[in-house]
Amino acid sequence: MRIQSVSRRGFVGGAAAALGTLAIRPDIALARGVRRIPGWTPYWGPTQSQTDEYDALAHLSSNENPFGPSEKMLEAMTYAFKYSMRYGFPNNNVMQKIADEHGFTRDNLLLGAGSGEILEVAGLTYLGHGKKIVGVEPTYTTVYRTATGIDADVIALPLAADHSQDIELMVDTVNRHYRDIGLVYLCNPNNPTGVPVMADEVAYLLDNIPEDVPVLIDEAYHHFVDHPSYQESLKYVHEGRRVLIARTFSKLYGIAAMRIGFAIASPDMIEEMRPYSTGSVNVLAQWGAVAGLEDVAAQQAYLSHNRRFREQTVADLEGFGYESIPSETNFIMVNLRTPVAPIRRAFRERGIAVGRDFPPMLEHLRVSIGSEEEMGRFMNAFEDIMSSTATTGGSRG
Repeated sequence: MRIQSVSRRGFVGGAAAALGTLAIRPDIALARGVRRIPGWTPYWGPTQSQTDEYDALAHLSSNENPFGPSEKMLEAMTYAFKYSMRYGFPNNNVMQKIADEHGFTRDNLLLGAGSGEILEVAGLTYLGHGKKIVGVEPTYTTVYRTATGIDADVIALPLAADHSQDIELMVDTVNRHYRDIGLVYLCNPNNPTGVPVMADEVAYLLDNIPEDVPVLIDEAYHHFVDHPSYQESLKYVHEGRRVLIARTFSKLYGIAAMRIGFAIASPDMIEEMRPYSTGSVNVLAQWGAVAGLEDVAAQQAYLSHNRRFREQTVADLEGFGYESIPSETNFIMVNLRTPVAPIRRAFRERGIAVGRDFPPMLEHLRVSIGSEEEMGRFMNAFEDIMSSTATTGGSRG
């Protein structure tokens, strides 16, 4: 397989800016499957401000929870407003609550403004001039951008034919470049493909590379995985491995704009990273995070919704003749067999934001799973756009 070594490459940065939730209009009948809504017309016409335009969009581009924080989380955050003018504020014991939830002590944790800060801190800690990070492409690129910004190199490996991460190739690459490797990055499940790395593959990776090589495992979407062969990687931290796990409250808990995430690692790794961390997470996010951990009913309701509409959307797209990569996340990636850039623009003209380009998979479109109303709008627009594309000869078989 091809190994692509990239030095100071200008990677496209991360997912699109975090987007909000669309209020559901009860007077508009919802689409069921791919069937068209009778008499349906767009209602996001000319707007009076940027906010109006933003609120009118169907936000299917950034893998957010379309429902936002639960009522219990909102109550906690509303209460925390009383501390908004303070520097040293009560934080509802957020670090201890996270530690207890995951079976660790506070010494195993580092809080960050979203898991994005955790990824950046890991890059700043373990990379630098002449050092290399090994990962795949496409994937979530925050840590790659951090690497190129500090004159480190990125070894971006291609995905396997089934869109999985080639762990044997990753192991071989790390071992051949061992003296120069500063960090291994594993996004699990991977973004943008939604494909998880199974438990035996993670074990193979960790057991077959030098034990002193730090491995960053990004588990932003671990809550959504149902596959029986998948496991979280927390046990490797308990074993004292050089493993750093990044987690976030942006996905399951619906507070992407509040910016709170955390790292789980051995105490010595946490201390190595601490000098590069701001340690600054706002009071509302910290109180909301604690309430989110405790609100199991809200978690299960969202997971059930996501599973239902992910499966329905995949089936609907297959009905139109378009295959999606099997996903274990809150998004899917569908093969349109034609460049997605003009398709994305056509969706935006219809008031629907979908995922950006993910080189080299430029004929695959990433679509977040939104509300029922948003997914109905997406499927109606998909039928229109792809029918028009096929008529004008833009689609290839």
